[in-house]
Amino acid sequence: MAVNRVALTEDAAALLRRLAADHGPLMFHQSGGCCDGSAPMCYPAGEFRTGGSDVHLGDLDVAGVPSPVPVWMSAAQFEYWKHTHLTIDVVAGRGSGFSLEAPEGVRFLIRSRLLTDEELTELDH
Repeated sequence: MAVNRVALTEDAAALLRRLAADHGPLMFHQSGGCCDGSAPMCYPAGEFRTGGSDVHLGDLDVAGVPSPVPVWMSAAQFEYWKHTHLTIDVVAGRGSGFSLEAPEGVRFLIRSRLLTDEELTELDH
């Protein structure tokens, strides 16, 4: 089984299906920003510009969403989180005004766990 740095819960997948139907292709950026802390921000694909200061964590293949959803993180934050597996979840509450789920009355959040030594070895290859 392939090791991934990022996954999502079924609740988050259901919300992504609704958001993709309304907004088209999507992307996430896990920022370390000041305003919303380190919440995963969901944008229409390409709306948030990524570059050399960002790390591509992987793509989420979501049944019912036509294209994979790339997940990015700032390189500086990745240095702190590179030993973790991240799971994007959704909970009730006000999301960021910049993230697509904000009007839905929910917000995305990250749940994390340490990667095993075996997972880290596979990711390094």
